[in-house]
Amino acid sequence: MPITGKTDPAPFQPLYFKSLKELDDWSPGTAPKRHEGIVKYIDRGPSIDSLNKGKLLVCHDYKGGYTESLFARSYTFNFWSTCDTFIYFSHHRVTVPPPGWISAAHRQGVKMLGTLIFEGGGEEDCLRLVVGKMPISKTGQVGQATSSLTLPLSPHYAKVLAELARERGFDGYLLNFECPLAGGLEQTRALAAWITLLQSEILNKVGPHGETIWYDSIVINGHLAWQDRLNSYNLPFFLSSTSLFSNYTWRPDYPALTAQYFMSLGADLIGNTRESHSQHAPKTLQDIYMGVDVWGRGSHGGGGLGCYKAITHIAPESLGLSVALFGQAWTWESEEDKPGWNWDKWWEYESKLWVGPVSGPVEVPEAPRRKGEPECLHGPFLPIASFFPRHAPPDPADLRFHTTFCPGTGLDWFVEGTKVYQSEKGWTDVDKQTSVGDLLWPCPKLYWEDERQDDVPTALSAFCMDDAWNGGNSMRLSISCPGSTDELAAYRSLWLPVHSLNITPQKLYEASAIYKMDASLLEGVDTEFALTLKTLPGSQENFVCNITSTTTTELPGGWIKLTIQFNTLSTDGISNPPSTIAIGLVVAILTEEPTESFELSFLLGQLNVSAHLPETLTEEDTIILWANYTPTASNARVAEPAPLFGTLSWEVATCFPRVTTVSITSPDDPISAWNAQPTIKWFPSFLYFNIYAQVFADDWNVGPVDKATWIGTSGWDGQKNGFDVLPANLPFSVPPNRKVRFYIQGIGDRGEVMKWEKCAYVDVSV
Repeated sequence: MPITGKTDPAPFQPLYFKSLKELDDWSPGTAPKRHEGIVKYIDRGPSIDSLNKGKLLVCHDYKGGYTESLFARSYTFNFWSTCDTFIYFSHHRVTVPPPGWISAAHRQGVKMLGTLIFEGGGEEDCLRLVVGKMPISKTGQVGQATSSLTLPLSPHYAKVLAELARERGFDGYLLNFECPLAGGLEQTRALAAWITLLQSEILNKVGPHGETIWYDSIVINGHLAWQDRLNSYNLPFFLSSTSLFSNYTWRPDYPALTAQYFMSLGADLIGNTRESHSQHAPKTLQDIYMGVDVWGRGSHGGGGLGCYKAITHIAPESLGLSVALFGQAWTWESEEDKPGWNWDKWWEYESKLWVGPVSGPVEVPEAPRRKGEPECLHGPFLPIASFFPRHAPPDPADLRFHTTFCPGTGLDWFVEGTKVYQSEKGWTDVDKQTSVGDLLWPCPKLYWEDERQDDVPTALSAFCMDDAWNGGNSMRLSISCPGSTDELAAYRSLWLPVHSLNITPQKLYEASAIYKMDASLLEGVDTEFALTLKTLPGSQENFVCNITSTTTTELPGGWIKLTIQFNTLSTDGISNPPSTIAIGLVVAILTEEPTESFELSFLLGQLNVSAHLPETLTEEDTIILWANYTPTASNARVAEPAPLFGTLSWEVATCFPRVTTVSITSPDDPISAWNAQPTIKWFPSFLYFNIYAQVFADDWNVGPVDKATWIGTSGWDGQKNGFDVLPANLPFSVPPNRKVRFYIQGIGDRGEVMKWEKCAYVDVSV
């Protein structure tokens, strides 16, 4: 969340379902407001760099799933810019991704899938899935014996599973059938048809981006026989779903065989003819994901840091096949019990796997070869990200971009530079995860702002967990400047890219960055910072960043806010400028002794980008209109609610300026009586809400709001305007017959914290 205390709140609805019968006991719509806070999926938009290149799917199998705690640090995934689809995996019959994971993926334009799995002992549910829910009454067919029919196909569970995805906010399912089907061809034929029903329901209820991915397991005769590639034994299941996730024990020649087999398929079969487009979802090589197990387990290259060996054969850049990476939390699980291990060591290991080390070679253990497998020579280590294009998050005009560089876990919590909470063992809340800066790892790259030939200084990035503007941390950026005898060395201007962006050319945007110097500068060294945008590193495209306004605001605690308004134009004024660019800082350094080396360090606390709206469209004044408290019984058998055991809820509203004069004089005046609201989405949106509490001094008096105690944030459980209060988690004791005042403070999606006079409170009697 994070929250104070030591007790994780109980889920309001099932996290997962152990059987289809449990799924039948669930009723959609019973708790709709419990999931309104989940961020909706927005596509990143087309990318020329991704054309005909394989994609990356990450399948998250971590300690059985659902292990994150608000009171401990845990594994979180942060390399979303490399990934297209993320699967939350567990061994329960129906795995529903937790709300925080869904929102974290959607903020980066990544699809989040759940899992439908049948393992040993799941044969009965496999049959039930196709046949549907059975009645409890005596029933039968009129005029026809059921023995004369083939296996009947019901859309019941296709509808229920799609409705579950719609209500919980995720984007589809991995279909994992790892138990044999006794019905043979009759059952597999019906199952393949059922998959098309599920996909149709998902497209209808979730959206055109919805997916059903078939895991390479059973084959057309119902036997459990992993093929490790696409072939005629699993083709019908691939054709019925959106894509195939192959098993990971394939031989080095299997990716090429898979591509060769796919290319041999008729265009009408894979939906690539004009006549078939209305009948089949067209398939491409990119829809075939070759499995790679990070734990090794028969995977070519041995998994771990050797995953690149398997990916090299899949060749997503040249061959065009995609990659399904399974069990990427290996970096945490395989290391956490080693002496001296901590979160910082994990991050170093994790980032090494994904983006490479800060410096030096990476030693890769020799992978065992299977019997009869020829020797396969590979070059030095390559990080996973090097095989895939970098994807910027959705256009900030569609989904406002906000980051505090939070990896989804931390130690403390900050509000406008003030520490309001310090945990004992740390916290994990993936809902609070924001991008960690896709151009900052393994280390930032600096560029001269001018044409000088001097050596470019170097930079390092690191999480700062003990100082932040908002949230749990900031990003520490350190620059090392060597001494120089260059005649221009007294003044050095450096470009430091921080994040890639998808933007609409020529559209007006607003961006802001909040930073502070990390330590006192050396005597004789001065700095100046500016926020700007340029082409991505390595890009040959040219454009002009037209900054129409810029402001600098001093904030409490030494923090400084830089704000700009900008649009982009092409250098020739005719062609379209690039849609993917980089936002970052220009750091100007003035030194009195340029021949001496020096270092400077600063904290980057927050970065925001959104479409700019004219003042006439932003007149509204946002407030929290009211707050309410609903007591909850401590358990179902207790009629009386426990003291301070309940749910806070609140409503957000807007007010408009008073209409003092109306200049309309006749019905034909071609003007509006007041400034109209835009037809685009304009109502204020919030990232989360801070919750504070304060005990009354006596029956009537309560202290000022700035003396209230922070007790947590909303959002971890998917609630948009709600927070569950547990008496065990309150950081203070409440005398009998005394009231407690709870305050609700919003953090808008542009990163601004609401002023207290715009917030609401509710008084609760104990």
